[in-house]
Amino acid sequence: MTESEADLLALLRELDDPEWLEWPQHYDRGETPVHFGVLMARLEVDFAARCTAEQDTQDSSEYGRIVVPADATVCGTRIVVCVSKFGSLALVCADNPGAFLGTDDAQAEGELDGADLAKVNRALVEFGYVVVAEELLESDYDGPSRLPGHVQRPSSWDRFCGIF
Repeated sequence: MTESEADLLALLRELDDPEWLEWPQHYDRGETPVHFGVLMARLEVDFAARCTAEQDTQDSSEYGRIVVPADATVCGTRIVVCVSKFGSLALVCADNPGAFLGTDDAQAEGELDGADLAKVNRALVEFGYVVVAEELLESDYDGPSRLPGHVQRPSSWDRFCGIF
């Protein structure tokens, strides 16, 4: 595990609150949609395309998703940005979460252009989001959970971006 991965895991544990599984203790339901909307507008400008969004996902620690359409990307594969309710965490993936092992894999397979990924990451960082690698979210989550039907430990994805 790299130092940055260890730092992100530490951040995930810091944001955790066993009493609020759906969102962190200081979650602001009024501020989150504003930041989400500004991020979406920025991505629309950066990609010169109309993006689509799902937001305020019920019974989920994921706030929403922004989809950059395939025809606006260099490789012709849509880019999906998943925004968590936890500490402005964000995940960037090609096509859909889990379609590839991560952005490195998607780039290696020719489905995600490095310049497109850089545009998305730059916008996320400029707006205060913490970009979490999809690979990291596959790690076992070791905190409290009330996820039904989980015999094994849920992943960090289940905890910070998943549906309860």
